[in-house]
Amino acid sequence: MTDFASLFPDEVVTKAYTRLVDVPGLTGKLALITIDNGHDHTKPSTFGPGGLSSLNAALDEAFAAEPAAIAVTGKPFVFAVGADLTGVGQVSQREHAHAIAQTGHDVFRRLTESTIPTFAFVNGAALGGGLELALSCHYRTVASNAGAIAFPECYLGLFPGWGGTQLLPNLIGPDAAVTVIIENALSQNKMLNPKKGLQLGIFDELLEGADFLEESVRWLTRVLSGEKTVERPEIDRGKGWDDAVARAKEIVSSRTKGASPAVTKTVELIELARNNDLDAGYAAETEALTDALMSDELRAGLYSFDLAQKRAKKPAGAPDKQLARKVSKVGVVGAGLMAGQLALLFVRRLQVPVVITDIDQERIDKGVAYIHGEIDKLAGKGRLSPDATNRLKALVTGELDKKAFADADFVIEAVFEEMTVKQKVFAELEQHVSPEAILATNTSSLSITEMASKLNNPERVVGFHFFNPVAVLPLLEIVRGEKTDDASLATAFGVGKQLKKSSVLVKDAPAFVVNRLLTRFMGEIIAAVDEGTPFEVADNAVEELGLPMSPMVLLQLVGPAVAQHVNGTMHAAFPQRFGISENLQRFVDEGKSAVWTFDESGNTVVDPEVAALWKSGDKVSTSEEVRDRALNALAEEIQIMLDEDVVAEAQDIDLCMILGAGWPFWLGGITPYLDRAGVSERVNGKRFLAPGVASLPA
Repeated sequence: MTDFASLFPDEVVTKAYTRLVDVPGLTGKLALITIDNGHDHTKPSTFGPGGLSSLNAALDEAFAAEPAAIAVTGKPFVFAVGADLTGVGQVSQREHAHAIAQTGHDVFRRLTESTIPTFAFVNGAALGGGLELALSCHYRTVASNAGAIAFPECYLGLFPGWGGTQLLPNLIGPDAAVTVIIENALSQNKMLNPKKGLQLGIFDELLEGADFLEESVRWLTRVLSGEKTVERPEIDRGKGWDDAVARAKEIVSSRTKGASPAVTKTVELIELARNNDLDAGYAAETEALTDALMSDELRAGLYSFDLAQKRAKKPAGAPDKQLARKVSKVGVVGAGLMAGQLALLFVRRLQVPVVITDIDQERIDKGVAYIHGEIDKLAGKGRLSPDATNRLKALVTGELDKKAFADADFVIEAVFEEMTVKQKVFAELEQHVSPEAILATNTSSLSITEMASKLNNPERVVGFHFFNPVAVLPLLEIVRGEKTDDASLATAFGVGKQLKKSSVLVKDAPAFVVNRLLTRFMGEIIAAVDEGTPFEVADNAVEELGLPMSPMVLLQLVGPAVAQHVNGTMHAAFPQRFGISENLQRFVDEGKSAVWTFDESGNTVVDPEVAALWKSGDKVSTSEEVRDRALNALAEEIQIMLDEDVVAEAQDIDLCMILGAGWPFWLGGITPYLDRAGVSERVNGKRFLAPGVASLPA
C-alpha cells in the first residue's frame, strides 16, 4: 500500500481489531473485526490512510487464522461513515489522489473476493465508504436502531468511489440504486432508515438493537449451516437498466444542470455496472475518483461540508452561551401560515407551552387548528407516538388578549411586513411581557434597530429570520440591532440551537444576507428582460451554476409581491444598485404569480398575459452577457457586504447561501465559484478566498 499518511496529519485513525471467537454451532472460529476510532458516537469512525492500513492488517490476521467466517462491525451506534476527507484539501498530486482511490478498492475487495464467507454487522450509522464496506461483504445484518444510512456523495459533488456504484446496482437493481445513490443525495441528502434498507435489499436481516451482535452471530450460524437461505433478486440488465439510466440522467439534468462533473459521471458508472465486471468497474471508479479528487468542484464541496458541519455549529461572533436565559414559554404574534409554521417548530423542538394570538378569534382558531392538524400528520407518519401527539397539541393554545404573553420568555412576531405595523405590535407586547423577555422579529428585510427604537427596552429585540419552508431549510439569520445586548443575543442563539437550526450572526443591514444577494441577483436578470432580452434567454443564463431553480421559478416560489416589497426596501437603501422594475410592479398589480405556463402540447412557454403586460425595450443581451451581469453584481454586492461587516467573513456568506437558498455544495455557496470563474478579480481586483481554500492548492 502506498504510504501517503503524511497527507493526513490530523487523521483520527480508525483502528480495526480482530478477535477469534468460539461460536456454538459453528465449525471453526469466527473472526470478528471491530472498527473503532477510540471516540464515542459523537465522532464517528472514518477511513483515512491509517484507517485503511489498520483494516488491511486486521484482514491479514483474520485470513491467516482460516476461520469459518469473517464479520465486520463497528463501535456503539456507529458502523462507519465513510472516507476521512480532512486531508483531501492538501492533495496536490494526481498520483496521491489515485492512491487514495485505489487503496479503498484494494482493501474492501478482499472481503468481496474472499473464499471465506464475510458478513457485515451494521450496528449503527453507515454512510458513504462505510456503506461500501458493508456492501463488500457477502451478507449484511442491520440494527433496528441504526442511525443514518446513505450515500451522500452526490450531495457533495462526488460519487461513491470505493465500489458503491458497481456493487449496489447489482445487489438491489439499477433503479433502486439510482434512488439511493443519486436521487436521495440530490434531495437534500435524504437518508434511509434500517427498515427501508431491508426493503430495498441492501440488508439481509433486520435485528433488534439491544442484543444485535449476539443475534447477528446466531443469524450467521444459520446461514452457514444452510438453515437460513438468503435470496437475492434477479437483476434486469436489459430494458430495466436502460430505464434506470434514463431516469438517472433526467434527475441529474434537472437537479444539477450539468454543473457537477462528478454527479454526471455517476450515471456513467452505474451504466457500466450493468456488465457486473468488478475489474472494469473498479478501474473506472478509481480513475473517475482520481479526477474528482483533483477537481475544484470537489474542493468546493468539501469546503461547503466543512461550513455546514463545523462553522454552523460555532457561529462567528456569537456571545458566550452562558449568558443565555432559559425559555420556558413562547408567544407567536399572528396566526397565518408563517406563524403556524413557527409555532409548530417551537412546540416540537422546545416542547414548552406555545400561545398564538391574532386580531380576531376566528383567525386564532384557524391557526391552532392548522398546528394541531400538522401534529396529527406527523403522528400519521409514525413520527410521533399517541402520547407525544396529545402532549404537543395540549401545549399549543390561542388567545385574543396579549396578556397571555405575560409569562412568556420569547415572543416572535410574524405579522405584515411593514415597519409601523411591527412597531405597534412590539409596543403592545412591551406592556405585557417582562423586561427580559426576548422580542424577536421574523422580518426578511426591515431594520431591527428602527423596529426597537420606540421601546423602553430595545436591548431585548433581535432579528430571527427563518426561511420558507421553515421545517426544511436549516438557516436562521440572527440579527443584532444597535442596542441588542449580549444576553438577548445569546438567548436567541440558544433557542436557534434548540430548534436545530444553523444560525449566522448578521449585522442590522437591509435584507441581511440571503435576501439581499438574491434581490441583487434577480434584479439584474429582470432588468435584462426589461431592456429587451427574451425571458427564455435571461432565465436560462445562469443554468451552468446548477442552482436549485431558475430565477423566474424562484420569483414564483418567493411570491412576486414579496420580492417586490424587498426590492423596494433595497432600492430605498441603495438606489444606485437596486432598481425598481415597473414591469414587475404591473405583474404584481395584475395578481400574476408566474412567468411560465404550459401550452397545449405541454411545453413551457411565457404566459401570454405576462408577455402582454411586460413592456420591454429593444436592447437584447446574450445569455453570456446576462450571466456576466448577474455574477458581476453578486461579486460587487458581496464585497460591499464584507466591507460593511454585515457578516464576519466570506465563509458566512457561503453558509447562508447554502443553507438558506439551497445553493449547491459543489459551488461552495457562491464565493468559491466567483473566484474560480475569475469574476472576483475582474470586479473587485482580488479573490474572496485564498488559493487552496475551496480550490486546488496553488
